[in-house]
Amino acid sequence: MTTTQAVPVTVAVSRRADPARTDEVVAWMRAGTALAESFPGFLGAGFVRSAPGSGEWHVMYRFADADTLRGWEDSPQRRWWLGSAQGIVEHTRVERRTGIEGWFDPPVDHVVETFGEPEPAAPPRWKQAVTIWLAFFPLSLAATLLTTRFLSGVPLAGRTLLMTLVLTPLMTYLVLPRITRVLHRWLHGRPAPTPQM
Repeated sequence: MTTTQAVPVTVAVSRRADPARTDEVVAWMRAGTALAESFPGFLGAGFVRSAPGSGEWHVMYRFADADTLRGWEDSPQRRWWLGSAQGIVEHTRVERRTGIEGWFDPPVDHVVETFGEPEPAAPPRWKQAVTIWLAFFPLSLAATLLTTRFLSGVPLAGRTLLMTLVLTPLMTYLVLPRITRVLHRWLHGRPAPTPQM
């Protein structure tokens, strides 16, 4: 008799909420995680915001296999929890991946459900490269000038390490989100969408 090994399932959900109700949204997501923790097969969950002040949230949770995930997703507890956020949270996208590492291995199975308007296609790579360069050049130049002036006695590898430790989060969380908003029409060929709840 052969047995098939259970394959963990990771679910990513995009949700939109009024940024003025952040405390309620965070409390609601924590309550959902606490409920899910009591279900067999639960492996973990987490949530992040797209950017400070953003109404876009990304939630991930993981179960040991499709059956234990179904137990959570079909449960009356989950239905009650989802219902408790009506008027506060809007679900915009759900993505399920199976595989050993979920997001890092090629998926065994990959299902995406989109609610509302479809997400815009990614801009061409050359436009992405130009956008990154426009953000990176001034930051890199400023960092090079500052480290050369104030840290000239530090070996090159140390200065480079310091620069990358500072520039990477600046690029990721501050500069790139702003520059992509400014260049949205050029990147996607249409104006940026108006914020919705």
